[in-house]
Amino acid sequence: MIPFLDLKMQYQAIRSEILEAVTATLDSGTFVLGPEVTAFEEAFAPYVGASHAIGVNSGTAALQLALVAAGVGPGDEVITVPHTFVATVAAIMYLGARPVLVDVDPASYTLDPTCLEAAIGPRTKAIIPVHLYGQPADMDPIMEIARRRGLIVVEDAAQAHGAEYKGRRCGGIGDLAAFSFYPGKNLGAYGEGGAITTNRGDFARMLRMLRDWGQETKYEHKLLGYNARLESVQASVLRVKMRHIDRWTAARRSIAERYDAGLAGLRHVLPPAIHPDRRHVFHIYAVRVRDRQGFMTFLGGEGVGTAIHYPFAVHTLEGYRTLGYQAGDFPVAELVASEVVSLPMFPEMTDQMVDAVIAAVRKYDASA
Repeated sequence: MIPFLDLKMQYQAIRSEILEAVTATLDSGTFVLGPEVTAFEEAFAPYVGASHAIGVNSGTAALQLALVAAGVGPGDEVITVPHTFVATVAAIMYLGARPVLVDVDPASYTLDPTCLEAAIGPRTKAIIPVHLYGQPADMDPIMEIARRRGLIVVEDAAQAHGAEYKGRRCGGIGDLAAFSFYPGKNLGAYGEGGAITTNRGDFARMLRMLRDWGQETKYEHKLLGYNARLESVQASVLRVKMRHIDRWTAARRSIAERYDAGLAGLRHVLPPAIHPDRRHVFHIYAVRVRDRQGFMTFLGGEGVGTAIHYPFAVHTLEGYRTLGYQAGDFPVAELVASEVVSLPMFPEMTDQMVDAVIAAVRKYDASA
């Protein structure tokens, strides 16, 4: 069986480095924030092309705190997309703000800039473009509109570690960016973790207080803050993985190229569109198939694991009906959500494994 994801293979390859780093952190007696977190932040910020990185305890916290720093609060509106993980929308709602959704581009599945201007109203405070599956959103028109209308841009870069848009790394393009280090991410911790990046020193100072109960000096709480601190052990794991991420990204891109070549020209399976001005880092390799369940069942029978990211547009989910949208409001996002299937993608895949996946997909296509 070829699994959709195998985190054990990666761990075994770097096990000695991980154990050494974690042991040193445990021996230090510092378990929350501290030197390990600072060292990771100092490595991660330049990696994404930002001046500052602020480690937090999850990607969701990163989104929420970035919005707080941007001044978003009750009654404000924040524009984002319905084809994303629910955290993007939930982070807005946690602050009492209203998510305003716009449809996605039919090729990249990221925010369609042509839909953006019409969604801006007097209460709009920020825009969250999502760099979905590891492919950057079309940032130039988004940033141009935001600058002209005086809006803050928060990149949802949870799946885009190392991705680039016209030579610029995701995480250093908008005013703020939120990253997730959930274990399955391209750069994943061994537990929860996240980070916010920014080029603005005022945002960075505020975020360091917000993540730590609003205090800059112990017990001097200048802001209503949060318990959102990154743990030292997770930072030590992430520092080890930073040594390998470029190699892992190259492997992901090589696997994707092999998929692209092997799946070209099929009748019933649509591979992802690759934009030449963007460096896709393939957190997910998502194809589209009209008979999704039949496709997944067939591949399972051929020994190939699959997953779905994401099966429902956010506005169609029961927990988000209060947004006031209806099925049919965002036809591209809803169609994509009904058809996407994620093929196996992890850096340790061998050529033989990739070829076996291709053979199974082609066999399905020929029989469909």
